[in-house]
Order: sequence, then structure tokens, then C-alpha cells
Amino acid sequence: MTTRTRSVETPAGEARITWYPAAGGARLVLALGHGAGGGIEARDLQALAAGLPGRGVTVALVEQPWRVAGRRVAAAPKVLDEGWRGLWPALAEPGLPVVAGGRSAGARVACRTGAGLGAAGVLALAFPLHPPGRPERSRAAELTGAGLPVLVVQGGRDPFGRPEEFPPPGPPAYELLEAAGGDHGFAVPKKGSRTQEEALEAITEGVADWLDRLVPAAAAAT
Repeated sequence: MTTRTRSVETPAGEARITWYPAAGGARLVLALGHGAGGGIEARDLQALAAGLPGRGVTVALVEQPWRVAGRRVAAAPKVLDEGWRGLWPALAEPGLPVVAGGRSAGARVACRTGAGLGAAGVLALAFPLHPPGRPERSRAAELTGAGLPVLVVQGGRDPFGRPEEFPPPGPPAYELLEAAGGDHGFAVPKKGSRTQEEALEAITEGVADWLDRLVPAAAAAT
């Protein structure tokens, strides 16, 4: 697959976008940020970048300025939001609907900023509902207050929030897709009911189906 990388100056510093263009023309852009503990090499981000271009979705993997600068500690939420807002014009440049998304901290950024930026929806991968072992410190308000259609993809054994811990969907409704057996990084047990490849394929298919409903090909062409 041919990719291209672009550096973008933001108020928070230089960010970087790696584009995975849709084969045969795109109907939308899925922009995905990384988490606080890693970069765009995360298994779920790479699986989506490999699998969705064949479904008419251009995937843009975004590296936040702190990561581009080689820092080991993520910036504060306000700075993460500032960087995301600063690179949004580059994500919208193709003139297509843009779905904001990310994993963990990147999912929080997308939830906080998506509506204000005009995103078509939010994809929240491994949303950190609370710190491990601290369910009283819930971040559910970021999710339920996104103001957009949201798909949450959550590992069944994620210590940052298992699927059954999430609040009931409310207006505007969000959907929750459980990644059976997955941890916060969607790793599954070696002796589980499905292989790692099968688990990532299920996530990719679930996300693709949601995107098909969110931005149908016919609607995107009008």
C-alpha cells in the first residue's frame, strides 16, 4: 500500500499525518490519533489503516506534536486538543466527510473536539472510561457529551473500563462494540477463542459496518 506523510504546524508544535488512501476513490476520511502510551504503530490503528482503504475509506493516522518531538510523556489534555484542532484543516482538505477518532487518550480528544470541528462522527477505540481500579473517576461525560454519533470499541477485559461499566446509550446515541477477550491494547489471550488476527479482523469489520451506516457511499457522492 502506498502511503504519504505530511508534517503540519499547529499551535502545540509540529504534528504528522500518515495517509492511507482509499483504493479507487474515497467517500470519507477516518482520522485516528494515538494514545498516551504509544504511537500510530498500535495494532488496532494499523489494522484499520490496512483494512479500510479497500472499503472506500481513506485513513489518516495522526501523531501528536509531543510524540513527533520525541517526548516520552504525553501533553496535557488542553494541549492535545489544541494540536488536534490545529491540524484539522489538513484532515478536511480532501473535501470529504471526516470522522474523528483515536485510541485511549486520542479517543478522548476526538470526543471533546469533534462536534466543534464539524466531524461526521467519532470512533472511540479503547476509551479510558476511568483509571484502572478507580471507577469513581469516570470520564463518561466526555463520551456522552460528544454531541455526535459515536462508536466505542472496547476490549472485554480492559482495565480502563469493561463494556458492562459504560453508561446506557442516550441522545445522541452511541454504540458499543465489544472486542471479546481484548485488553486495553486489544491483545487477546493466546489460548482464547480467537486468534489475534481474528480479533483485529472483527474490529475492522465492525468499524467498517458502522462507517457504512454513518456515511453511505450514495450520500457521500451528493
